Amino acid sequence: MLKESLFRFPKSLKRTNFHYCPGCHHSLVHRILCEVIDELNIKERAIGIASIGCACFIYNYIDVDMVEAPHGRSCSVGTGIKRARPDLIVFTYQGDGDFAAIGLGDSLHAASRGERITAIMINNTVYGMTGGQASPTTIIGQKTTTTPFGRKPEEHGYPLKVAEILSNFEGVAYAARVAVNNPKRVIEAKKAITKAFLAQLENKGYGYVEVLSACPINWKMDPVSATKYVDKLTEIFPLGVFRETL
Repeated sequence: MLKESLFRFPKSLKRTNFHYCPGCHHSLVHRILCEVIDELNIKERAIGIASIGCACFIYNYIDVDMVEAPHGRSCSVGTGIKRARPDLIVFTYQGDGDFAAIGLGDSLHAASRGERITAIMINNTVYGMTGGQASPTTIIGQKTTTTPFGRKPEEHGYPLKVAEILSNFEGVAYAARVAVNNPKRVIEAKKAITKAFLAQLENKGYGYVEVLSACPINWKMDPVSATKYVDKLTEIFPLGVFRETL
């Protein structure tokens, strides 16, 4: 008789087919997030917040209480919930446009205050849902619908390196950047997300994880090429832990 496999379907993940484009990494992050929620035994206390973009579809797949925030305001909504109910475990799930463009002020000030929330930013260097426009993390030379000849620093500025920025904030207990384009990196991503939640559970401060993610449709690549392209992004956005006070 075969032994029961340790690779189980997460209790916090709904048994619903993902609708994401082939090669998109949102589904991988969803599963990792649910595994962490299960292993930390916080499912009944967890409350997630997302606002707009592909990230908002998380409501359909994760079986915890969810709140929809106005565009870019997830960290502010999370702050309100956590201060009103400090017993809850609050996390935001946002894209790079949501977290680092319209929501940059909310995101940075929540981190600066050391709010006891956990923030996950999916960085695919483009606005995924709304037409493939340039985002704050679009890399130099990258073509988007709003940078058809490639991002030029003299016209569009340089990509924001959010993990590095947050590493300077005293209120941040944990800040890391990970990727999920190979098995080793998936394991590392899970460890990072776990630590970002522990920053909250241990009342240390703000926890942040940035996940480099593929967007094959807007990158105009097939899924395999997009997964390999994430390696190029790591040259601009290095992986690693940038701040840890746990």
